[in-house]
Amino acid sequence: MRKHVSLTTSIFIMMILGMAAGYVASDLMVQLKFVGDIFLRLIQMSIVLLVMGSVVEAIASLDLHSLGRLGTKAFFGFSITTVAAATIGLILANILTPGAGISYGQDLTTNVKGSDATLASIITNFFPKNIVQSIADGNTIQVIVFALFLGVAINIVMERTQSKELLHLVRVGNECLLTIVRLVMKLAPVGIFSLLGWAIGKYGFAVILPLFKFLGAMAIGAAAILTAGITMASLYARVSPFALAHKVLNMGIVAFTTTSSAVTLPVKMADSENKIGISRRVSRLINPLGMTLNSDGLALYLALACITVAQFFGIELSIGQQVTIVVMATLATLGTVVVPGGGLVALAIVLPAVGLPIEGVALLAGIDWFSGMFRTVLNVIDDVMVALIIAVSEGEFHREIFDHEMVPAASAAVANYTLQSASLSPARKPASPL
Repeated sequence: MRKHVSLTTSIFIMMILGMAAGYVASDLMVQLKFVGDIFLRLIQMSIVLLVMGSVVEAIASLDLHSLGRLGTKAFFGFSITTVAAATIGLILANILTPGAGISYGQDLTTNVKGSDATLASIITNFFPKNIVQSIADGNTIQVIVFALFLGVAINIVMERTQSKELLHLVRVGNECLLTIVRLVMKLAPVGIFSLLGWAIGKYGFAVILPLFKFLGAMAIGAAAILTAGITMASLYARVSPFALAHKVLNMGIVAFTTTSSAVTLPVKMADSENKIGISRRVSRLINPLGMTLNSDGLALYLALACITVAQFFGIELSIGQQVTIVVMATLATLGTVVVPGGGLVALAIVLPAVGLPIEGVALLAGIDWFSGMFRTVLNVIDDVMVALIIAVSEGEFHREIFDHEMVPAASAAVANYTLQSASLSPARKPASPL
């Protein structure tokens, strides 16, 4: 029986082969860049509609009334942590400059111009005048804003009519768009081979250096955010930060090794309730909701990646453009695109939206799995920190469980089952580390 090769493995293999081909046959690989360009166009083909549909579905699926205080607190908690993660990514990229120090010429930067727009005009431009024009122009920020309103409107109409046909229609449409993206992602190894072969053929192996610096910046950023999050949550709950860090270690290991928030969810919920002492009501609302709407790791990655790509190609970004990057990195985490290579899909959304070359997707594709480790750990643990703060504020934090760590055998069984499923089931759909 032929062994199944995952998409991540295929991309990694073709990345190596592409770099070798670019070194051995540089002229040929430069000429074959059009193959990679076709792949990038296919990714972009349905992205705007997919983003709109994903956000609409995420908002329309919420029970706005039953959420009440918990929903409001979750929204503000997720918003604060996501914006903070994107901002830290921006700051780290400017300090560590992972993409700087190498000259690449101006062939990819001629269409990228700085902006003298004021903050007021930048914020005003987040809101669409004509959604059809916004879709045609690929203005992702305006599409997301419209999608938020449409999601709320569908939610209200469904409650009024007691019918979920609209939501069902949105879900079916999203599934069709996701199927398109999954089909296109099957071509990712070929596209990455072509684009990296072109990059090595044109610029040499100097393009590899920023990849290692980027991973280092991701690790530093994730560690800083986790330290801050655990410290703040422990102070608010009046518990030891070291004890809290120990109690989230198990879910962090599962997240790091599987690079999947979905696979980690059962372990996260079990440990939240049985190790940390978060009430069942809070845990079973905030943790699944966080998996869908809160992706601090992805926000950190996108902000860091945008600045890295700009530095990589020698593009100067204005303050306004950097503010836009933080906003886009935050908004892109809504209705996370759960497909193989979802981090790359999200990057393909944000780069053009902030005026950066989409070729940056190919340059970071080879290390997407490694950066996905840090993204997933950050996503999972930050969800639990928000859940803990909400539980304390609601008077639903069981301190006796935290103090005595009354962990039933079921928690370990869930963890073992999850890890076995992740490693042994070839039919499992690879979930994105967003």
